[in-house]
Amino acid sequence: MARKPRPPGTAQTSGIGHFVDLARGAIPPLHPAGLPFVLAPLGVALLGRNRKWVRRGALTSAAACAAFFRHPHRVPPNRVGVAVAPADGEVALVDTAVPPAELDMGSEPLPRISIFLSVLDVHVQRSPVGGVVQKVVHRSGQFLSADLADASEVNERNSMLLHTSDGHDVAVVQIAGLLARRIVCDAAVGDTLPIGDTYGLIRFGSRVDTYFPAGTTLLVERGQRTIGAETVIAQLP
Repeated sequence: MARKPRPPGTAQTSGIGHFVDLARGAIPPLHPAGLPFVLAPLGVALLGRNRKWVRRGALTSAAACAAFFRHPHRVPPNRVGVAVAPADGEVALVDTAVPPAELDMGSEPLPRISIFLSVLDVHVQRSPVGGVVQKVVHRSGQFLSADLADASEVNERNSMLLHTSDGHDVAVVQIAGLLARRIVCDAAVGDTLPIGDTYGLIRFGSRVDTYFPAGTTLLVERGQRTIGAETVIAQLP
């Protein structure tokens, strides 16, 4: 069985330890927000262990929730002046649009990339650039399907403004979808987020919009699949 290369001098595991390492690499960890959704059906399975249909249904529910709240390790690219995808999903829009009014970024349209997340995608959000959090604003709204163009304006959302060390402002907006009823944002004003760092989560089915400064070169196309924290989506001015 082939082994993953390790740096020189690193002790190699063998036997059971090797298979444990393989499992850790293949099975992503669980985001803390998913613990209640996994533990609750496991408890039901334990209480109903003598009833096959209860046990199987509860275990299936726990497995589905564990898959939804998976939080895989990602390695951002080592490139200067780029932005990475804030989420896994499909690029739904590559255009220009006026950023959310609550971020006070002006009334001129700016380059925007919108990524749609289905219920099967990883649902954690990651910082598209490294920077200091300037604003975090939550706005209540509707719960239209996240793939509709109007969702950016009328759906419930959480908007965050980042200021990079190069002096650029980049906004990332978590938008609730048809099934989504909860937006989690762990970032606060004054926090410094490294590029690709996990800062939030939306459940279940959603969209993430990223607004860039004028002069940014957008590097993805509609219909392209993105990997959060790893797919380079834009080159900043």
